[in-house]
Amino acid sequence: MVFNVPIRLKSCASQLPLLLALTALGGCISTTTGGFSEDASPQRALDTRVALARDYIGTRNWVAAKRNLELAIQIDDDNAEIYEAFALIYQSTGEYELAEENFKKSIRLDGKCSRCRNNYAAFLYSQERYQEAEKQLDYVIQDTLYSGRPNAFVNLGLCRIQLFDMQGAEEAFVRALAMDRTNQVALLEIAQIRFDSGDYLTANKYYGTYRAVVPQQSARGLLLGIRLAQIGDDRDSEASYILTLSNRFPNSIEYQAYKRTK
Repeated sequence: MVFNVPIRLKSCASQLPLLLALTALGGCISTTTGGFSEDASPQRALDTRVALARDYIGTRNWVAAKRNLELAIQIDDDNAEIYEAFALIYQSTGEYELAEENFKKSIRLDGKCSRCRNNYAAFLYSQERYQEAEKQLDYVIQDTLYSGRPNAFVNLGLCRIQLFDMQGAEEAFVRALAMDRTNQVALLEIAQIRFDSGDYLTANKYYGTYRAVVPQQSARGLLLGIRLAQIGDDRDSEASYILTLSNRFPNSIEYQAYKRTK
């Protein structure tokens, strides 16, 4: 799951929910419209309704998603995943009070639902409530069986950046890379942290790995590449990164930042 993290010229609060929300839609089944056979178990019917709702959330069909969740509630009104899915809908439609109410209810019903906490953390991050988001992610990373755990460490690191805890952020990104050595976000974030601290050798190392795993650099990656090339007096790489940044991202804040400081 890949997303671009903006440089620290402004908050990257809008970016984390994308990463987290994608985990909520994993395992969706194809959209269908048929009914269920009479001998289908209630649990199976509930799981199918919730999966259909997630599929509709992925296509932004809020009406169909809500319809399936309402049918799921008729089967089991104490299922945490139903309310977590409702919360995602309300968050997407800008009904933030309802979103938080449903996130909290999902966690009350099942405190061990890592996906519920993960997506609640995304919501909190989008509201710039970074300490609360960090607290939720602290729970998530303890779940060693959670499939989204590497990205949870990445998101924890992003929260800590917003809280100006650079050491804690780097530790979280290192943990993410221990589980996923090609995590683009973690690689670029560590490279940026090391660059900002003046450790250009280590920054170059992580940046080089980042370059090797991304098909195309983000604007943020290109700006860091320019800065590292300038420090290393690598004029060919510097010129190449500048040209790519100006051609692909002429209106980006990264290109504007480069022009202000060149």
